[in-house]
Amino acid sequence: MLSIEQFPLLIVVISLLSAFTILILGWLNEKFSCYISIATVLLQFIMSILVLNHVLTVGTIHYWLGGWKPPWGIEYAVDAMNAYMLVTLLFLGLLCAVYSKKNIEHELPRKRVSFYTIYQLLITGLCGVVVTGDIFNMFVFIEIMSISSYALIASRGKIALKASFTYLIMGSIGACFFLLGIGFLYSVTGSLNMHDLSILLSPLYGNKVVQAAFVFFIVGLSIKMALFPLHTWLPDAHAFAPAEISAMLSGIIIAVSTYAFIRVAFSVFTLKFIMMYLPIFDIICWVSIIAMLYGSVLAITQTNLKRMLAYSSVANMGYIMLGVGLSTSTTMGLTPALMHILNHAVMKGCLFMVAGAFIYKADLWDIEDFRGLGRKMPYTTFAFILAALAMIGMPPSVGFVTKLYLIIACMEADQFIFVVAIFVSTLLIVYYFWRVIEYMYIRVGDGDDKEVEVDEVPTSMLIPILILGVLCFVIGIIWLIDIPLPLMDAVNSLFGLGVMP
Repeated sequence: MLSIEQFPLLIVVISLLSAFTILILGWLNEKFSCYISIATVLLQFIMSILVLNHVLTVGTIHYWLGGWKPPWGIEYAVDAMNAYMLVTLLFLGLLCAVYSKKNIEHELPRKRVSFYTIYQLLITGLCGVVVTGDIFNMFVFIEIMSISSYALIASRGKIALKASFTYLIMGSIGACFFLLGIGFLYSVTGSLNMHDLSILLSPLYGNKVVQAAFVFFIVGLSIKMALFPLHTWLPDAHAFAPAEISAMLSGIIIAVSTYAFIRVAFSVFTLKFIMMYLPIFDIICWVSIIAMLYGSVLAITQTNLKRMLAYSSVANMGYIMLGVGLSTSTTMGLTPALMHILNHAVMKGCLFMVAGAFIYKADLWDIEDFRGLGRKMPYTTFAFILAALAMIGMPPSVGFVTKLYLIIACMEADQFIFVVAIFVSTLLIVYYFWRVIEYMYIRVGDGDDKEVEVDEVPTSMLIPILILGVLCFVIGIIWLIDIPLPLMDAVNSLFGLGVMP
């Protein structure tokens, strides 16, 4: 009989088996591909909710593959942080799968089977990274996630090959750094289990090999999560990928890489190592501030909506990593960073889906071509406005909550210059989103007085867009009334955070 403790493994295995099922049944009928993928991710999402409930009410789940006790065997360990990330990624993955049905039929009519096969492998990799308690197993799943991403970006054809190849090169370099870090740790400990490593490394914090391994992990994962200045693969990858993959890239894939960084930093090296030897988190804070401003300035210069949103993702990685950098010196701990991982997934997922809707209906890529869309596609553009207001930080949106918590964290850490940077970044965000809204509603074309026919995207595309648009404010209200904060407290207590040093 199945038990909740087996769900972390089943979430990964079901997704992997689904990829093979899609490939085989797709030969019989291509229409099966999308439905199998949606059903699989829906099942995974339901299981992830049950896992989250179990973790919060009972405790951490430990599953030993094949019955091999760690450190010899591979362990799947799911605590409050894993469970939170699992629910977040599968929620957006489900909406992207629903959205993709009509969009992929339109953009890639002859590649539906291969698209959904690889998409399911992508979900497999993402889930595997989140649930594993073995650092080499994490590397394997990061590569499954990355290779699937390269292929999905390239599925758009010639227009996307250069972007996919650039991502491949940068991603491979990041993987090499990550693997070197694993090798260094294994050479001094002889173990790959994360919990075991945290114990064995404790007397070795002064070892240069251990310190070098930490640096390798930072560099490798900074490439994967597109942290400035290692973000160069991101703009083209976001711009040319199918809309649902752009949403996954921006909302989840780089967020899961951020999760990997947090997990390695706090579960393997621990807070003691971070506070004792390296001022790396202070450096991360300053790099994050630069990313926030740099990404926002570059977003202003773009005429292509998807490239504008891509540079906005660079800026938002700055917000997330600023929260991570401040986590060791404030009572907030990782709360602002973890909040913004979910918030950014919702906001940017909505925005990229809207951009895909414009391309689907009229092949509109450039902002200047959006004249009159506010009346022609009222529901789609309404969702865009909701997500844009959330990005700006309009109360009570998710963006407002993130910035509020970040500002409090900055003030606790006596970093008032960071508060100024957040305000400047917000003003830049207002500018580049207002430009888009202006073209949609104010700068209309010829024949303004003529009646405009409403021409929305299909319902299967519109519903995920509207759900994410509305959630930009609903989740913000939920954050403000403190419903999920016990979950954040549970995460901070795992790593000894949330207490002023």
